[in-house]
Amino acid sequence: MTAGEESAAAGPAGSTPAGSGPAGSAQPEQDRYVAVIGPRTADPRLCRLAYEVGAEIARRRAVLLCGGLTGVMEAAARGAREASGRSIGLLPGLDRRDANPFLDYALATGLAEARDGALITSADAVIAVGCNPGTLIEIGYALQRQRPLAVLGGWTVLDESGQPVAGFRQARTATEAVTMVLGPPDG
Repeated sequence: MTAGEESAAAGPAGSTPAGSGPAGSAQPEQDRYVAVIGPRTADPRLCRLAYEVGAEIARRRAVLLCGGLTGVMEAAARGAREASGRSIGLLPGLDRRDANPFLDYALATGLAEARDGALITSADAVIAVGCNPGTLIEIGYALQRQRPLAVLGGWTVLDESGQPVAGFRQARTATEAVTMVLGPPDG
């Protein structure tokens, strides 16, 4: 291929071909997916924290994953939307119309609670905002799948010796939770 053909194949000046990363990089840049999990019925404090987590995920240009319903899931999706981010909801039922209105994409799985495993498996990292028995199951999946995990406003889980379970990190703020799972912001 001549230099002119290479230039034409590369597209407009400064662009990179679809599927390739930044100019000169060997690896394609991939989106990071962060699952935000928490109670479907959440008090205003948890919803505020979830909103802040969703907004911070969007500012980091990561994709927010959630269960797609109300409470923590809706607040996080709203935060992502209002910060110009992207969100995907994995719904437990068969009808996409059950999704909260802030999702970019709603996937009806028909899996009921079994969708929790699919949600965590799809994520690169997990942030729990608040806790209930269902959230605890999702936390278990995150630990089993060795996903970076932060818990904000939720329970502490101890091992048999009374020490926090390895991989279970408590955050004090939304920014701290996102930094725990994604690392410090670029720039």
